Amino acid sequence: MDRQSQTQLSRLPDNSAFKQQRLPAYRLQLSATKVLSGFFATGAFCLVMGIILILSAKSIKEIEINYTYTCANCAKLREHAINFNKGCTCTIPFFLPEKMQGNVYMYYKLYGFHQNLYRYILSRSNSQLMGRNIKDVGECNSFRKTHNGTPICPCGAIANSMFNDTIILLYNLNSSIYVEVPMLANGITWWTDKFIKFQNPISSDLPSAFAGTAKPPYWSTPVYGLDEDNSGNNGLINEDFIVWMRTAAFPTFKKLYRRLHRIQHFAEGLPAGNYSFNIIYNFPVTRFQGEKSVVLSTLTWCGGSSLFLGVAYTVTGALTWLASSSMMAIHLMQKKGKTLFPHYKVKL
Repeated sequence: MDRQSQTQLSRLPDNSAFKQQRLPAYRLQLSATKVLSGFFATGAFCLVMGIILILSAKSIKEIEINYTYTCANCAKLREHAINFNKGCTCTIPFFLPEKMQGNVYMYYKLYGFHQNLYRYILSRSNSQLMGRNIKDVGECNSFRKTHNGTPICPCGAIANSMFNDTIILLYNLNSSIYVEVPMLANGITWWTDKFIKFQNPISSDLPSAFAGTAKPPYWSTPVYGLDEDNSGNNGLINEDFIVWMRTAAFPTFKKLYRRLHRIQHFAEGLPAGNYSFNIIYNFPVTRFQGEKSVVLSTLTWCGGSSLFLGVAYTVTGALTWLASSSMMAIHLMQKKGKTLFPHYKVKL
């Protein structure tokens, strides 16, 4: 054997069962009955899940109050004044026809606000938000520094445009007395966001931790003063701030704002009756033809009131059953044809 033949043989894989692909394998023997049974079972599962999800979503109680035009006077003051540091308050009464049993959540909903723009999404500094270097503004595409060169914390377009309306829910206890519905500002974020993606700098107190930085231009308070009533919900770990920083995929979206504190008159939820929203109007929307609402809603095991998932399961199940029925009809026709003409052959 010459040298060239030996070289070619040396490049061949070993003569083993694994490398020569001689390992024992199981080959599925799928009959028409098994395939059709699998299709029908999948369709039935999707149909049942779709019906359950739709009924679950229908059982959710939800009320939405659009205050874009109700607070039109405040909107004019807020969006056309040169120096508007004091919020304008408007009151919106409404009637809750049915009791909202159990946990109740308050959302703010924005229409026509595009958080999904590429440059907007990138306008943030993750090292700053994690408390590693609060003066690192290099990754922010805009709102990096003030006119005198002071780094902005938190920097970027997302933080600067944070939703800052204050919404207070009042309940008409009797004809003349309104009581404030107790709402909690914590427990509204994802665990990974609260404890991993957002951290305050290590310091004895927050004002000194953020020394040498400036607040975003559209903010009325520094980052360490976002929640003066709760030191554990302040700075970069403020939950309203964290919720806003998780950008929405569509221009119409709602974000969790508060959750009901079930005590006293509200231990079982929100009772039916007369309510009102006291809203300090700060967030401008009319300049980009947007709208904003407050949403009160209950939840179920599958989430909110969206019918999309239930409809998707139902449509998938119906299409699967339709395809299965068509395949079964074709299979029975072929089987019947073979039974009637067992010896029939086509000659070309």
